[in-house]
Amino acid sequence: MMILDKIIESTKQRVEAEKKEQSLADVQALALAMDVDTTFPFEEALRQQDFNFICEVKKASPSKGIIAEDFPYLHIAKEYETAGAAAISVLTEPEFFKGHKRYLEEIAQTVKIPVLRKDFIIDEYQIYQAKVWGASAILLICACLDVPTLTRFRELADSLGLSSLVEAHDEEEVQMAIDCGARIIGVNNRNLKDFTVDIQNSIRLRKLVDDDVIFVSESGLETPEHIQLLRDNNIGVALMGESFMRAPNKVEKLAYLYGPIHYKPAVKMCGISQVETIPAIVANEPDYMGLVFAPSKRQVSVEQACVLVQALRVEEEKAGTNRPIQVVGVFVNERLEDILSIVDEVGLDVVQLHGDEQEAFIQDLKEQTDVEVWKAVQVRTADDAAAWIDSAADMLLFDAYHKDERGGTGEIFDWSSLDNFDRPFILAGGIDRTNVARAIRAVRPFGVDISSGIETDGKKDPEKMQAFTELTDVVRRG
Repeated sequence: MMILDKIIESTKQRVEAEKKEQSLADVQALALAMDVDTTFPFEEALRQQDFNFICEVKKASPSKGIIAEDFPYLHIAKEYETAGAAAISVLTEPEFFKGHKRYLEEIAQTVKIPVLRKDFIIDEYQIYQAKVWGASAILLICACLDVPTLTRFRELADSLGLSSLVEAHDEEEVQMAIDCGARIIGVNNRNLKDFTVDIQNSIRLRKLVDDDVIFVSESGLETPEHIQLLRDNNIGVALMGESFMRAPNKVEKLAYLYGPIHYKPAVKMCGISQVETIPAIVANEPDYMGLVFAPSKRQVSVEQACVLVQALRVEEEKAGTNRPIQVVGVFVNERLEDILSIVDEVGLDVVQLHGDEQEAFIQDLKEQTDVEVWKAVQVRTADDAAAWIDSAADMLLFDAYHKDERGGTGEIFDWSSLDNFDRPFILAGGIDRTNVARAIRAVRPFGVDISSGIETDGKKDPEKMQAFTELTDVVRRG
C-alpha cells in the first residue's frame, strides 16, 4: 500500500471519530455564522509583486520523520511573517505529520497574513472545520479526489470565502485541477512513490496552465538559483517546508532565497519627540528623522524641535557619523509663512505636507525655500495616488486613509493600489518589523516611514528600533 493510501485511510477514520465528538451540522452552523471575505485574501497575497513564499509550519513528514523536536509553532509563524512570507501553511494531519488543529487556530489568531490548512481533505466536514479554525485557504489533492468532488469542494470553499490550493503531480492531475476550476494550482515536485524530487516537474507542467491561474511550486526548493529558475519560467509562488523549518534564522533564509533587491530603500523614523530617543536614532542611522509640528500625540513645539535637532547633531559628532540624518518637519494645513519660519529656526532639511495642501501651495512653498518639499497622500484607491503623479513635490509619501488622524495610526492600506504608480515614493501606514520585508519586496518604495511600529506604549522603543534596522539591513543585502 502506498503511503498516500495509508494516510487517506487514517484520515477517514479520524474524520468519523471527529464527527462523533462534533456533528457535521454543528460544525457547519459555526462556519456559516462567520463572515465571508469575498476578496479571498490568500489569493490576493499570492498575487503581490515580485516572488511570493508560502512558508510551512510542519513538525514531521513521512519522508523525513521528525523535523522539529522542539516545536515552538507560534514563534515559527511569527518569524515567517517577519521574514516577509505571503502566507503560512499549517499541517493539521496528526498521525503522519504530527499536526494539530490547535496549531492552525493559534497561528491564524496571531499573524496578519493568510493561513492555509494543509491536510488530506476527503470530506466537506474538514472544509467547514478549516473555516471555523481560522484558515483562509484549504489544500485539495488531485491524487485523493475525482474531478466532481474537487469541483464540489472548491465551490463549497468559495462559498465560505476560502481559497483552494489544488495540488497536482503530473499532466493528468494538472488537467483535473483545471477541470475543477482551480484558481490556484500547486505542483508537487516530490514523487509520492519514491519521494525523489525534480524541480523541473513544476517547469514542465507550468506550460499547461493559463497565465491568470496562480501557480505554486512545492518541494525541493533550496537555493536562490532554484527560485530564479521558477521566476524565469513564469512561476511566482513557492511553498517551502523543511528547508525553512530547519533554518535557524528564517529572516536571513528568506532574504537569501529572494536574492538581492538591487537597491537600498531609505528609512524615515518619524514622530520623534524625546531627547532620550536621540542616541538610538543615531545608532540606527535612518536616512530621515521626522518631527511632527501638527496637533497629535507626537507633536513637538518649535522650542522642543530645536533642542532635538541640536541633540541630534551633537550625538552624530560624538559618533563620527559620515552622513548626517536629514530632519523632516511634518505639517498639517499650516500657514506658508509659519512653515518658512520653522524651517529656518529649527534647521529642517525637508518639509512634509500632511494635510489638504494643494499643488499651488506646494509650488509657492518651493519658490520660497531651498529645502525639499514632500506631499503626503492618504490612499484608499489607486486613483488617490494617481492624482499626484505630476505633482511638483520632490517626493510623495503614501499613507493609510483615516478620517480623523494624519499619519501614525498604525493602519495599512492596500499596497496593490500602487502597482502602476510610476515615480519614486515613500511608503507609510502601519509599517513595522512584521511587514517591512514584505513591503519592500512587494511595493519597491524609494523608502519606508515608520512611527507607531517602533513604539511601545506610545514611546519610541530602542529595542524595536534596532530590530527594525537589522531587519531592513538583511532585506537590503538579500
